[in-house]
Amino acid sequence: MQAILVEELTGPDAAKVTDVPEPEGAHPRAESERLLVEVHAAGLSFIDPLQTRGKYQGGIAPPYVAGSELAGVVLEAPDGSGFAPGDRVGGIVWQGALAERALALPDYTVKLPDTMSFAEGASLYMNYSTSWFALHRAGVQPGETFLVHGAAGGVGTAALDLASAFGARAIAVVSSDEKAEVARRCGADEVVRSDGPWLDEVRALTDGKGVHVVIDPVGGDRFTDSLRSLRIGGRLVVVGFTGGSIPEMKVNRLLLRNLTVTGIAMDVMEREQPGTLRLVRDRVQGLADEGRLRPLVGARFPFAASADALRSLEDRSAVGKVVVEVRPEG
Repeated sequence: MQAILVEELTGPDAAKVTDVPEPEGAHPRAESERLLVEVHAAGLSFIDPLQTRGKYQGGIAPPYVAGSELAGVVLEAPDGSGFAPGDRVGGIVWQGALAERALALPDYTVKLPDTMSFAEGASLYMNYSTSWFALHRAGVQPGETFLVHGAAGGVGTAALDLASAFGARAIAVVSSDEKAEVARRCGADEVVRSDGPWLDEVRALTDGKGVHVVIDPVGGDRFTDSLRSLRIGGRLVVVGFTGGSIPEMKVNRLLLRNLTVTGIAMDVMEREQPGTLRLVRDRVQGLADEGRLRPLVGARFPFAASADALRSLEDRSAVGKVVVEVRPEG
């Protein structure tokens, strides 16, 4: 079968269309549960270009098949998994999605509603499970206000879309007029620009008190101002570091204003609190079944242009989810 293989860690240009063997056994994280999917679309995230350079903390050595998320049709499923051949599914795989067939993980896979395209399905689970878990870990309550950085990206747009499910007000931080429009379409109540006095604007929008929660997939230089944007007793959730650098902080900021900073990693939490993965999956599945999730497909690339798709994430030109159409729909 054909796949996008990365044979050296030199960046997106290393991703090439290559003939590779059919997937054998089960996904390395699936505990011998073989869930084989015919891939129709692959979704990319910030971890994909990082892995092509060996910079992702959960990455693997080359050669490897790229692609962190997929959508397609189940070919084989283990007993008791809840899946069966013919099911339309989407899920996280970390590596391997950019191929004609791929191994998936039952705990990180959901069934797609009939109304959802494969491109949307490849934009669903990673972003929405991450955003839902971040809002859940932050304890967002109805009537509270949260701020999300990188709000036109995959995690950001999902968080904005989830605001109504949590009954919360959402403030989006973006870097351009185009991204501001995307954020508004995805449910932002207010939008501020990262290249302007966004902290002052956020304070003005919250009557000088600040927001209850910050969802931060960006990190970098704005982290300190994110802490400043919180009201007393506020909570900040660290999702990732797409800004390129891991911030440090003076913990007296937490002490003096009763702030809480937490990270999220569902698989790690599963080891400490079994049932975490099922909780997240069931919540995302339920919202999808109710028709309340609207994944934003920001850009579509043909299979042969997978390196271009990876590059669009690395140069931060992408909005929403970047999708590679392995088998074009229609």
